[in-house]
Amino acid sequence: MSGGQGSFDELDRKIVTALMANARTSFAEIGAAVGLSSTAVKRRVDRLRESGVITGFTATVQPSALGWRTEAYVEVYCERAAPPRRLAEVVRNHPEIAAAMTVTGGADALLHVRARDVGHFEEVLERIRTEPFIRKTISVMVLSHLIPDAPEAGATQPAPEAGS
Repeated sequence: MSGGQGSFDELDRKIVTALMANARTSFAEIGAAVGLSSTAVKRRVDRLRESGVITGFTATVQPSALGWRTEAYVEVYCERAAPPRRLAEVVRNHPEIAAAMTVTGGADALLHVRARDVGHFEEVLERIRTEPFIRKTISVMVLSHLIPDAPEAGATQPAPEAGS
């Protein structure tokens, strides 16, 4: 946490957990669940935003609804140790890259790529490979999600429990 007043306590943790489960939950609903007034919840959320604990609110969308039906992970191997900021510049130029991170092991980076179809994925891969410092890539296509309700899978809501 960078700055801000107070520390991150158990009530803050419960508030953040509730917002992560559903960012549209009202302050009154969260307050009822954690034992605070809606005003107290709002103050805490404002403090958590100002201190950088909460970085934003977003909607999770099913990728296939946007036409992204193909998904892959791409290991990127660089000619020399490319600085992370240079890799970040490259990935920002490809809207198909859903996530990117530097990693340990043989590869220098791992990219999560979404595309319309295999042909589109191949185009994206060729664009990535044109970067002068990229030596090689290894791709792994996603066949199915074993945890379909994970945000990475594009889940919009948790699946209802049996009997609900």
